[in-house]
Amino acid sequence: MPTQRLGSRQKNVSTNMGKDSRYWIGFDLGGTKMLAAVYTDDWTCLGQAKQKTKGAEGAKPGLKRMVQVAEQVLSEAGVSADEIAGIGIGCPGPIDPKKGVLIEAANLGWENVPIAETFAKAFSCPAFLANDVDAGAYAEYTFGAGKGKDSIVAIFPGTGVGAGAVFDGELFQQSRISCLELGHIPIRASSSGKRKDSLSLEEVSSRLHIASQSAKAAYRGLAPNLLKRCGTDLSNITSSRIAEAIEAGDAEIERIVKTAASYIGCGVAAIVNIMAPERIILGGGLVEAMPKLYVKTVRKSAEEHVI
Repeated sequence: MPTQRLGSRQKNVSTNMGKDSRYWIGFDLGGTKMLAAVYTDDWTCLGQAKQKTKGAEGAKPGLKRMVQVAEQVLSEAGVSADEIAGIGIGCPGPIDPKKGVLIEAANLGWENVPIAETFAKAFSCPAFLANDVDAGAYAEYTFGAGKGKDSIVAIFPGTGVGAGAVFDGELFQQSRISCLELGHIPIRASSSGKRKDSLSLEEVSSRLHIASQSAKAAYRGLAPNLLKRCGTDLSNITSSRIAEAIEAGDAEIERIVKTAASYIGCGVAAIVNIMAPERIILGGGLVEAMPKLYVKTVRKSAEEHVI
């Protein structure tokens, strides 16, 4: 079965599939877990299933596990495979949107993985592959904060810093690769001429950076509330814990978050200067955990740097 790009030209794909009942599988491939859900045409969720990704085991076992999770959610939803009209898969890292191939997922160690083809063959229906942030941006454009706008850019600060754009109903992608890898914009050049020695936006603004700086602050006695709540283990320093520490009075943690958010504001200014979208949307755990502090800081920084 063919794979197809996500965008306005595919909005009517489902109407000619020849199926009496139409159900859809949405699949999210993450660094630690994979999640599948079954939906009706009116977006009623009929069931969910998830498993650990276990990316270190390799791409082939990972693909097999992905199909198993999709089969599991169909069973739980009481839907047969021949009732599926299409499958959408969001995954981390750059993709080839025409071929439906995951080019590279650094956090999984996977390269050139034919995800869309695997799903299309397993379930005999069209499969759509998108970068996970692109999928989030398209969802915001269709159903969320970008609804009714002609152009939006969505930015999701998390373990990395991803961005996706939709213009006139089309995801902003190149024909052979997804793009807008905002977190990899260099903000300091390498003195050695090697990429590994440069400094990127996500290295100074991601949740991982915030957590590591917060752990140092806690260890040095500068963040007693954070230390009491989760110690110095990075895996325990979540967005919600960071927000709680700030609320409890850890001024150093607030400074760390504001500094990181200010860098995101610089990224927003760059996007606005280059693309001039109608709306910038911020999402992800950091934004949800402390929306007023985070968004206010990003907005202030963006306004200071935009032309």
